[in-house]
Amino acid sequence: MDRKKFDVVVIGAGPGGYVAAIKASQKGKSVALIEKDFVGGTCLNVGCIPTKTLIASAMKYHDLKQAADFGITVGEIGFDYAKMKARKDQVVEKIRKSLEGLIQSNGITILRGHAEFCSPQEIKVTGIHNEWIRFEKAIIATGSKPLDVAAFPCDHVKIFDSSSILELQALPSSIAIIGGGYIGCEFASLFAEFGVKVYLIEALPSILSLQGSMISDTMTKAFAKRGVEVITSAMVQGIDSLHSGVVVSLKDKNPVQADIALVAIGRKFVSESMGLEKAGVFRTEKGAIPVNEKMETNVPGIYAIGDVTGKAMLAHVASHQGIVAAANATGQEAFMHYNAVPAVIFTYPEVATVGLTLEQAKEQGMEVGLGKFPFQALGKSVATMETEGFVQVITHKKTGQILGAQVVGHHAASLIAEIALAMANELTVESISDTIHAHPTLPEAWMEAALLATDAPIHFPPKVKPMRAV
Repeated sequence: MDRKKFDVVVIGAGPGGYVAAIKASQKGKSVALIEKDFVGGTCLNVGCIPTKTLIASAMKYHDLKQAADFGITVGEIGFDYAKMKARKDQVVEKIRKSLEGLIQSNGITILRGHAEFCSPQEIKVTGIHNEWIRFEKAIIATGSKPLDVAAFPCDHVKIFDSSSILELQALPSSIAIIGGGYIGCEFASLFAEFGVKVYLIEALPSILSLQGSMISDTMTKAFAKRGVEVITSAMVQGIDSLHSGVVVSLKDKNPVQADIALVAIGRKFVSESMGLEKAGVFRTEKGAIPVNEKMETNVPGIYAIGDVTGKAMLAHVASHQGIVAAANATGQEAFMHYNAVPAVIFTYPEVATVGLTLEQAKEQGMEVGLGKFPFQALGKSVATMETEGFVQVITHKKTGQILGAQVVGHHAASLIAEIALAMANELTVESISDTIHAHPTLPEAWMEAALLATDAPIHFPPKVKPMRAV
């Protein structure tokens, strides 16, 4: 087996790993990027990109169905899901090839195979490439994979996980989705748009519970409008695969029958069979690799980034962690902060959040201000017939500090960036209301919400003040 030496070795070519490799290479270091599957990781191949490609098709279909409301005459509207799936595959392949070219253009050595630590400074690669590598610094970016439950394992024929469901060539008449988090809700929205009967089953009392009660309640109502049956406080005991479909057994509730089932109850850290114990790297009982604010593990010179750290399972967080880890691995000093991490759920309507929810802020004992502005009161939203939803900003009442923000509605994914930037730079809510926002646009909603948070609304009725006694 060949022996090679690199300054930095990165294990995993997902959105965290390849970014870390590029940043390390830019600092003049020799870099090896080890990947056993495809570059791009979960996000590109079976996550963010393929799901959003299918959702984009669903949104085009939705727009066409609304054409008559805009005075546009169209013929009979239909869709070919197999072609949508083929387009999804083409998009993934195109981006993957582009990414491989980007990595190689930075002088990074790509090694195809499984990586296993042999010591704190040695890694063995087995697969398409078989190498024995010595390194100065290592960055672990092995990510996560869908969690498989022993009580109802996926057979990928009638019981799918979030990866295998992407390979469907034709849509079912009905689907039972187990898990009301962001993955389950995105697929529920996607399938409902195409007329599939969706049962969304959640063990907790509400869907999207991490996003706060306001978003949970809003999305539950939005799903009901679209024919999605949301079943909460429902513990799944098993899923039986029958010739005619599946039957989902629920504790103390009636069973749910559907053509197929999707299990979307979480993800598992990928940290097994890597020889971490030989390198002395600690991992938790659940498989997460703890790191400090420099993304360094308990072993000096070995870093971990992305899902496997258990910090925030988001592609853009992994990328930023990769930049921080690469900086520290190449002699600089950088720190990771999580106070202004935006998150997006690509449902219809879209959901986006950053910072604290109202409940979280109150739990921390803060005196909270809230500014909530509905899209139905915004000119641009009325003009485009996209009035569903709202923006809200949560502030510290005394200091004006922006503690968090949430959006439900059209282009929420893009709208959240303004508040993420404001929070990352520690701006106050007055900085938002004092900024001139172009008219008519959707970002005006932030200005209006900021004014409401300071009890100075312009395009919204003022709060009713108690009458003075005469």
